[in-house]
Amino acid sequence: MTGPDPRDELATHIPALRAFAISLTRNVTEADDLVQEAILKAWGNFDKFLLGTDLRAWLFTILRNTFYSARRKTRREVADPDGLHAAQLVTQPAHDGRLAMADFTRAFDQLSPEHREVLILVGANGYSYEEAAQMMGVATGTAKSRANRARARLCELLGLAEGETVLIPSSSSGAAAPGMGPQAA
Repeated sequence: MTGPDPRDELATHIPALRAFAISLTRNVTEADDLVQEAILKAWGNFDKFLLGTDLRAWLFTILRNTFYSARRKTRREVADPDGLHAAQLVTQPAHDGRLAMADFTRAFDQLSPEHREVLILVGANGYSYEEAAQMMGVATGTAKSRANRARARLCELLGLAEGETVLIPSSSSGAAAPGMGPQAA
């Protein structure tokens, strides 16, 4: 560089930058933060400043661009001081559903054919006990009994406590495991 270093002149422009920032933000604290950020950007980019051009105009441009960039960014943000909105955005990882389904499939395969059949008819396909009994060629009470024993055995194989259910997250299949959801009664 030939001539005076523009960095030496930077401090003389801070009051004007601060006044400009206050006029943009209408908040002294926010304005001070904006000036500080603009100065840091200018300092880091002095290699792009052309000697002989107006330093003050360059600094004002950086400050203005920083202000409008921050405004665009905050326009997309949602105010959520209590974290309620963020709590609603939580999703379970997809792999949890795949792992739960793999565990369920292993346990389901260990059931007797009669137990698998009743769970598929009543739990997965939503048939009534009467309809399932008719399809299986047994009494309605037998279908209910098989379904109850099948659910109990499945819970035992999965290590579920009483009242616990196996729910596959909506990202996987959107439904409870056959015969294990809230409709399984």
